[in-house]
Amino acid sequence: MTRTTEGEQAPEYVLVALADPIRREVLAVLAREGGATSTSLAAALPITRQAVAKHLAVLDRAGLVRAHRAGREVRYEADLQPLRRTTRWMDTLATRWEHRLNAIKDLAEGDTGP
Repeated sequence: MTRTTEGEQAPEYVLVALADPIRREVLAVLAREGGATSTSLAAALPITRQAVAKHLAVLDRAGLVRAHRAGREVRYEADLQPLRRTTRWMDTLATRWEHRLNAIKDLAEGDTGP
């Protein structure tokens, strides 16, 4: 996996992170609650704190969460910018494919023979 511009993750990091339903739920809880600790996330989800920590590491690698130390606790917050960039990338990709498929359709429908 590669980085795009400085500090910006490539879409595949985000897609890998979002491929897991538990990670999607972790991100949803963080976005909804405005932040949480791994302990409070584990209490809200059907997984252990250690499993939450592993999922948070994947989300962090994708740039989807930010960690802030508050005394002895580490608080995590959602950062949806990488998700927005990935959405724009997917929209661009879909538009390109749509143009290609329309060109193929036009060729197929225009070729009626002699």
